Amino acid sequence: MESEKVLEVVFVRTQAGGEPVKDWLKELPSDERRMIGFKIKEVEFGWPIGMPLTKSLGEGLWEVRVSLGETERIARIIFGLDGNKMLLLHGFIKKDQKIPQAEIAIARNRFRNYRQSI
Repeated sequence: MESEKVLEVVFVRTQAGGEPVKDWLKELPSDERRMIGFKIKEVEFGWPIGMPLTKSLGEGLWEVRVSLGETERIARIIFGLDGNKMLLLHGFIKKDQKIPQAEIAIARNRFRNYRQSI
């Protein structure tokens, strides 16, 4: 029996019409895009999932945590939930131990704008 999607992935659009997470992914090497896509798919089909794949950031925000192989690069995709929608809000390569508050603020702002637009 095949698994069914628990969440539908949505690339959140900015007020200007861009899709920042999709644009960010397009800039990455194809092997890294593939790794990130696989982890997002794990969340899509297996939600709710906890550590080490996802972690709550508070205020309705979650992160997908992706180690990008032998490069020692670490990607983070911040998402929020709207019913059964996984709203991809922001993606970045993590450079420090803690997620910079500026990165969380970007996602929080996009989440707020999304909720105001529906």
